[in-house]
Amino acid sequence: MDLCIVGGGLAGSLAAWRYRQARPGRRVCLIEAGDTLGGNHTWSFHASDLSPAARQWLAPLIAARWPRHRVRFAAYARTLEAEYCTVTAAQLHTVISGALGTDVLVGTGATDVSPTSVRLSDGRTVQAHVVIDARGATDGPTKMGWQVFLGLELECARPHGVDAPMLMDATVPQLGGFRFMYVLPFSSTRLLVEDTCYADDPRIDIAAAESTIAAYTRAQGWAVAHEVRRERGALPIPLGGRIDDFWTSAVPRLGVRGGFFHPTTGFSLPDAVATAEAIAAIDLLTTDRVYAELRRMATERWRARAFFRLLNRWLFRAARPDARADLLAHFYSRPESTIARFYAGQLSWSDCVRLLAGRPPIPISSALRHLRE
Repeated sequence: MDLCIVGGGLAGSLAAWRYRQARPGRRVCLIEAGDTLGGNHTWSFHASDLSPAARQWLAPLIAARWPRHRVRFAAYARTLEAEYCTVTAAQLHTVISGALGTDVLVGTGATDVSPTSVRLSDGRTVQAHVVIDARGATDGPTKMGWQVFLGLELECARPHGVDAPMLMDATVPQLGGFRFMYVLPFSSTRLLVEDTCYADDPRIDIAAAESTIAAYTRAQGWAVAHEVRRERGALPIPLGGRIDDFWTSAVPRLGVRGGFFHPTTGFSLPDAVATAEAIAAIDLLTTDRVYAELRRMATERWRARAFFRLLNRWLFRAARPDARADLLAHFYSRPESTIARFYAGQLSWSDCVRLLAGRPPIPISSALRHLRE
């Protein structure tokens, strides 16, 4: 086996699929403990997050796309004319399991992972030139905030009238942290409605989130017929720390396990695409070479994204709880080009200045106390 990837979430699945696309004569094995690749999740991104070439090879996985999206705060609402796209776990599983065939092992956990072998929960061992660990979060900085969410995909009894995603509706009561509703219209009668909170604790109060979603759907006048499915999660939002905190073993890592995610939004698809392309570009895979390349990428991205961790500290530590939504409202009043680069994780120094311009709702003394990581 040339390549074995443990963990069939987004990052692991994309890496295995892209490697097979680029090098059809090589053997790649993808191991997933769950029954399907991707679990029960959706991953969204702005089209400007990716290069045209990346969007082209990712296209079979995109389940929905919209030419614009919206945000709403107490003081204003805004429509942004930027394409927004979503990959669903169902689409990911269908396409990638079909492409890899018997090289996908689902319902199979790993009890031991080394740089060149994987011991499976059923006692078998898979040997490979390179093993990559993509099993999700395990290590990381101790100073973390969390983006916790519960999403319900709902079928409505009649058309809901939503024609574009609502990325952030922060007009809901600000309970437990900065809170907003996230809405994706998959069809004229189907919506994903997600209660999202930037919280200090990764635990989710399911009953409270369900109640919030129910109140929101009633307020919007959506006649819900039934729940189709639900998803939940807790995305790490680092307030500081080092990339070394993620890399605590000799096995190369992908996804959140390797620190490959946007520090402020928690989105991981652009980084998953980048690491998949990097692995596919290596002609002769060896553990040392793959480890060095992935760790180099993780280190460069961590250093380049220090400003995002500063924003996180201001959001979680410096801003008053009742002013956290105002901080995001201040951000969304900036030019669309700056917002696009923010989501892509590619802010320039001039962008940083624009984000700080005006009067952000943070006391100066509190902001200064949190400058250093």
